Order: sequence, then structure tokens, then C-alpha cells
Amino acid sequence: MRAGPRTVTIYDVAEKAGVSISTVSLVMNAPHRVSATTRERVVAATAALGYRSRSTPSARGTNTVRVAVAAPFASYPSYLRRLAGMMERARFRAVDLVPYDLPSAAAVEHPLLDALPTRPGIDALIVMGVPLGASALRASRAARLPVVLVDVRRRRAAAGEPPHVLVDDALAGRFLGEHLTDLGHRRVVFLHDPQRSADYVSAGMLRYKGLSEFLAIDRLAAGTPDVEQRLIDHLRRGATAVVGSHDGLSARAWGILHAAEIRIPEDVSLVGFDDGDVAAALELTTVHQPFEETGAAALDIALSLASGRESAVGHVELEPSLVIRRSTGAPSGV
Repeated sequence: MRAGPRTVTIYDVAEKAGVSISTVSLVMNAPHRVSATTRERVVAATAALGYRSRSTPSARGTNTVRVAVAAPFASYPSYLRRLAGMMERARFRAVDLVPYDLPSAAAVEHPLLDALPTRPGIDALIVMGVPLGASALRASRAARLPVVLVDVRRRRAAAGEPPHVLVDDALAGRFLGEHLTDLGHRRVVFLHDPQRSADYVSAGMLRYKGLSEFLAIDRLAAGTPDVEQRLIDHLRRGATAVVGSHDGLSARAWGILHAAEIRIPEDVSLVGFDDGDVAAALELTTVHQPFEETGAAALDIALSLASGRESAVGHVELEPSLVIRRSTGAPSGV
């Protein structure tokens, strides 16, 4: 009787790549601890041999799809809302979601993600808020791992870029710009996160672009020394509103204004982006972002790709909506 095809093991991968078994394990479980050259050799070996590690049947059913979700969860609550959208979509499906926390792209000099944050048994990967580097894209293709990007914009599109899901952040900026202009504002302070790299286009950059179509803007990075005094100085020089590039920064501005006994909205208007719990608690005018919907859309695409079908949709862009609350009004004297 003819024997069936031999199962490819981790030992085979290590031998073909010319590395130890522990190095292969590191590439699969902690790729950031392995050099890019070694990672690519291991990935090439797994692809050539057809090796794809799986979790044991006791860990999950044979029909269960395991999707890794990587994002700067600890830095921005908005990614938790996107994850919540995926969880709701997966509630009645055979889907396991495996979250990975990443550093904020804004906080590092080289934000491109060069190591795929996956463990054995992952069927698809969703990356949010952090652009993939060229080696990570090559690794995903070599491993035949479906990847979906959410809230990721590179300055120059790469060949063979994965499907992505976005919210129109420039439109969000235009919504707020038009609202403030209609109230009589002409100059505002835009409080934003410092961005150390120009390798990618952040949501804040697009929101600023949309806002600038309507208003003169004084930009102020939240990490600037003496940011509290600088914000007050901008207001004394003629700015009549403060725009936080997300609601967390708007909440910080609210604290600064409150400490300086500057009334909202009588003395200055305050707005933000995202429309989370903080915005509702502060009665903040903001732009509602359909984060949960973007998460659900990304999971739908990932599951389609993981099943071996080509997704009918390669690019999804959802529209935000303006939410007007008590934090905006006409400038003093208008």
C-alpha cells in the first residue's frame, strides 16, 4: 500500500532555512525578536515546503477561523471600538479573534510594521492604524496569509497592497470646518498628536486638510512643552475655537480651558473627532466615526479571503457624520 504524503514539520522548515527550531518558533510567535533577513528566510522556507502551523483540535473546532487583530489598542480607544464591531459580527460565527497591541505609529520614527504579529494557527490578519512595511507584505504573500488593513494610509501605494477599510477623514474635517464657519469662526487652534515620521498619512493629517479648506489654523502639537500656555496664547492672538484631532485631545483642551476659567462655548468653542463616551459626557460637538462598522467590514473581507474566495470588495471607505452638541457657539462679539 502506498504511503500518504509526509506531513511537513517545523524541523523541515528549520533545516531548509538553515536555522534552529527555536528560531522558527520565534518567527511565528515573536517576529520582532528576529532580524528581517532571518524572518524572510524562514517565511520562504515555510512557503516552499507548504508548511502552515495549526493550533490543536482541542483548542478550537476544525471549522473555526482564527483571525489575528493587531492595533495600537492601548494608545487609542477608537481601535477598541473597531474590535467591538468585529466581535459583534463574529458573535454567531465560528470565529476566534486574537488581539495584539502595537505601538502607536505617531510615537515612533519608523512606523512601518516589518514583522507580522501572528502565532501558529492564524488564518487571517487584520492590521489597524499601523502601515505594513515591504518585508511584511512580502512575508504575508509568501505565507499565503490573507491580510486586511484598517485606517492605514501610505504616502505611496505599494504593489499588491492588501484590501483596506477607511473612514473619510478629510470629509470629517470639512464637516467641522463648515459648521464652525457658519457660526462665524475664522481662526482655530488644531491640537494634534505629534507625528515623528512622514512615512504614512495619519487620520489627523487628513482631518487638518479638510478643516483648512474653511478656516485659518494654528497648529499645536500635544507634546509641545508648555502646551497649556501655548494654547491660551493662541486664543489671545485671535483664535476663537479649539479643534482636537480626536476626542481625547479635546478633553485635554477642556481641562486647560476650565483651569483658565475660559467658558465653553461663551468664550471659545471646542470640537473633536470620533464621538465616543468622552464626547457625550462633555456634550462635545464632534464627528461621529462609524468605527464599529469598519471593524465589521474588515472581518467580512478577512473571512472571505481566509475561506479561499477572492473578496468582491478591495477598498471600503465609509462616511462620518457631524454631531452638534453644546460645546460650539458663535464667537464673542459676533
